[in-house]
Amino acid sequence: MTRRIVTVLLRGGLLVLLIAFGLPGAAVADPVSTQPNPTVESVYAQPGPWAVTSQAGFACCDSTGSSYDVWYPADLGANGFRHPIVSWGDGTWAHPDQYDYLLRHLASWGFVVVATENSSTGSGVDITDAVDKLLDVAADPASVFHDRLDPNAIGAMGHSQGATGVLNAMRDSGGRIKTAVPIELPTQLLCSLGSFCGNTATLTGGSVFFVNGSQDSPISPSDQPLPASAIGLQSVRAYYDAVPATVPKVWGTLVGPNHNDVQGQPDCAKASWPCTLGVYGYLGYPTAWLAAELLGRADARQAFAAGGEFFAPNPGWTNQIGDITPP
Repeated sequence: MTRRIVTVLLRGGLLVLLIAFGLPGAAVADPVSTQPNPTVESVYAQPGPWAVTSQAGFACCDSTGSSYDVWYPADLGANGFRHPIVSWGDGTWAHPDQYDYLLRHLASWGFVVVATENSSTGSGVDITDAVDKLLDVAADPASVFHDRLDPNAIGAMGHSQGATGVLNAMRDSGGRIKTAVPIELPTQLLCSLGSFCGNTATLTGGSVFFVNGSQDSPISPSDQPLPASAIGLQSVRAYYDAVPATVPKVWGTLVGPNHNDVQGQPDCAKASWPCTLGVYGYLGYPTAWLAAELLGRADARQAFAAGGEFFAPNPGWTNQIGDITPP
């Protein structure tokens, strides 16, 4: 969510929100407490083995007439490799190029990342349509993507309103989208401001890795003052708890980041305000999660299984919980 200031007041002392989006001139913070632990997090926080290329406006159009952008390994299909697909969902009034560092990082690990330029992605419709468009393009023998994608390994990742969108996209995809990574998932209170409500209780399949920043309490708080039964899903913990037991899930909170740190390039210099540290913390474990769920990487999956590395004491993370079975 960027470029607007919203004030929300619920009387009776229940909740007061002062939310600022997209103000320019964010100060650059030193990337303290962003060095990942050794092993899985540190491995996937580094660029992967693939050189990356990207193309803005490679195809058109989504339901709003917006084009699609794509990031992908330059040597697509080397040695017969079939690349998983990750569909990205923008935050409100944001654009895919604001997430270039993160999306390029994912592509370096072998993923083909497709993103609608639409900045209102909460319904999930255009996040799913982006996958369909990419596969349509890949059906053309003249396309660089032809016979180089894995249509059975599709994930979705998104920020803010896009975090709501990836959950809705996975729910409505008929099982095509295998996993979702919602980053800074907004509280249901913000639905009244024009975005789409997320309701994790409606998920029927796939898997979810929730990620939020500890400083993002106005938009994506870890906890809420009253139970969800009383005030709805107003925290990441409530969203996590509402996921049906049949859907594998993990949640972790990065210590330090605010709402727009995920836009870091990699620090906060070019990110919308508020940004505290930059994108650093969003590289390692989120990439490892996609590697586990879409590439079948046993090392990555083990990190999220009971007793795995993700749950070890880590100065960069808190609220680490999950129910993933070992590989």
